[in-house]
Amino acid sequence: MTEIDNDTKNPPAKLRRELSLLDLTMTAIGGLVGSGWLFASMTAATIAGPAAILSWVIGAFGVIVLGLSFAELAGMLPEAGGIIRYPRYTHGRLVSYLIGWAAIISWAGIPPIEAEAVLQYSSSYVHGLYNNVSGSLTNAGFGVAVLLVAFFFMINYLGVKLYARINTPMTFIKFAAPLLTIVAFLVVGFHPANFTHATGGFMPYGWGGVFSAISLGGIIFAYTGFRPMMDLAGEAKNPQRDIPRAFIIAMIGTGVLYMFLQVVFIGGVPAHALAKGWSALSYASPYANLAFAMNLSWVAIILYGDAILSPFGTGLVYAAGTPRGVLGFAKNGYFPKTFRTLNRRGTPGSAIIIAFFVGIAFLLPFPSWQKLVGVLSSATILTYMMGPVSVAVLRRTASHMTRRYKLGGLTWWGPIGFVVGSLIFYWTGWPIDGDLGLMTLIGLIIYAIYFARDSDRRWVDVKSGLWLLVYMAFMILWAKLGTFGGTKVIPAPWDEIAVIVVSIPFYYWAVASGRSTRSLEEAQAVAKEADDSWASQLP
Repeated sequence: MTEIDNDTKNPPAKLRRELSLLDLTMTAIGGLVGSGWLFASMTAATIAGPAAILSWVIGAFGVIVLGLSFAELAGMLPEAGGIIRYPRYTHGRLVSYLIGWAAIISWAGIPPIEAEAVLQYSSSYVHGLYNNVSGSLTNAGFGVAVLLVAFFFMINYLGVKLYARINTPMTFIKFAAPLLTIVAFLVVGFHPANFTHATGGFMPYGWGGVFSAISLGGIIFAYTGFRPMMDLAGEAKNPQRDIPRAFIIAMIGTGVLYMFLQVVFIGGVPAHALAKGWSALSYASPYANLAFAMNLSWVAIILYGDAILSPFGTGLVYAAGTPRGVLGFAKNGYFPKTFRTLNRRGTPGSAIIIAFFVGIAFLLPFPSWQKLVGVLSSATILTYMMGPVSVAVLRRTASHMTRRYKLGGLTWWGPIGFVVGSLIFYWTGWPIDGDLGLMTLIGLIIYAIYFARDSDRRWVDVKSGLWLLVYMAFMILWAKLGTFGGTKVIPAPWDEIAVIVVSIPFYYWAVASGRSTRSLEEAQAVAKEADDSWASQLP
C-alpha cells in the first residue's frame, strides 16, 4: 500500500460542486426517513415495549453528539468519503483502513436492505416476492431486489445533478406520509392504556430492553441515515456553511418525527394483539396493518405507496454515498486506482459498479430486514466514534485551519460521545458484535498482507492504531461475557458500568495516538480550495 495521496503526475479528476443547502438537507432527510420509520417502531416495541420511546431519545442524543463532530470535520475538510479520510489525516493508514473497512460493511448493506423493505411492505398485495413465514425474500423477490438496487446505482452513475433533481422532491413527498400517519392515529385509534396497563406496564423488559432496542430495534440504523450527506461534502457548493446546517435541520426534524411515530404505534396497537405481550407482535406491514384495523383504509393505501417511495428514496441516497466511500478508500490506497476515476458525468463510475456487486452480496447471507439491521448498526456506530477523536486531534495538529462550525465543549462532548458510542456498540450484543469482529479480522489479514509487501511500510501507523485493535478486542470479548446475548459471566449492571469506565481511557489513548500525518498536507490544500470557493461567492 504505497502513498498515493500526493500523486502529482496523475491527479484525480475533481468532483462537481453542484449541491445546495436544500439538496444536502434533503439528502440527509432522505437517508433518515427510509425503511426505518416503516419497521423500527414495531421492532423496537417488541424489544422494549412502550419504553422504546426512551430508546429513541437515548439514540438521538448519542448520534447528535457524534454527528456534530462530523459536522465540524465535513465543514473544515469537505471530501467525498470523508468518514474514511479523516482517520487518515489524524492516525495514519491502519486506523483509516479499519474504520474504512467497517464503513464499507455498513454502507454496502443499505441499498439492498431498502430494496428488501420495499418488497416486504409490498407483500400484502404483490404475492410471491416475500415469505412472511420465514421472514425472507423468495427467489423471485431476490431477483426484483437486484433490479431495484441496480436502478439505485444507475441513477447515481448518470450524475449528481440528476440524483439531486430526483431525490429533493421525492424527499418532500415521502416526509408527508409519516406526518399523516401520526395525525390519523392520534385522532382515530389511540389507546393511552397501552403505555401503562398493557402487558408488563411501561417497561416490560427493563432497561436491558431499552438499550438493546437502540441497536437491534433499528433506531441507530434510522438515525445514522444522515451519513451520505457527509459523504457528498466534496460535491457541495458551500460545504463549510451548508454541511453543519443541513445536519442540524435534518436531525431535529426527523428526531421529533420518529419519537411521535413510536408514540402513535404503541398507542395504536389493539388490546387483543397484546395478549401474549409486546414481544409477540408481528406485522408484515406495521403501520398499514394497524391502519386497516382502525378502518383507515385510505391511510393504509397511502402508506403502501409510501412504503415503496421511502425505502426507494433512501436506497437512492445510499447508492450515492456508498461509491464515495469506495472512492475515499481508493484514495487512501486500499483499493486499485481505477476506483479513483470519475466518468464523464463527474461521478465515480468504477466505484459505483463495485458498490453494486458488493451490495448484492449482502442480500445472500442476510435476507431479512431485522437480520441486517444489527450488523449494519454495529459497524456504523464504530465508524462514528472516530468523529470526536479526529476532531480533538485536528484541534491540536491543524489548529490554524478554518472552521466554519466548531463544536463547543469538546473537552466534555468528546469523551461523552465515545462512551455513548461504546455502549451502543455493546448493546448490539453477542453474536452480532462477534460477527463484526470476524469481518474485521478478515479485513485485518488483508491489510497485513499488503503491509508485508509494501516497500514504504510505516510502523508509526501501526503504533497509532494499537488503541483501536485493543479496543475492539476488549469490546468483542465483553460482548461475549456480558448480558446482551452473551454468557452473562459479567452480570448487569456491572457489564455496562465497565464499558463506561474503560471507554474513557480508550478515548484519551486514541487522542494521544493521533499525530500530524503526511496526508494532512493534502487535506489542508483541499480546505484552502474550499475556502477560496466560499470567499469568491461572498458579496
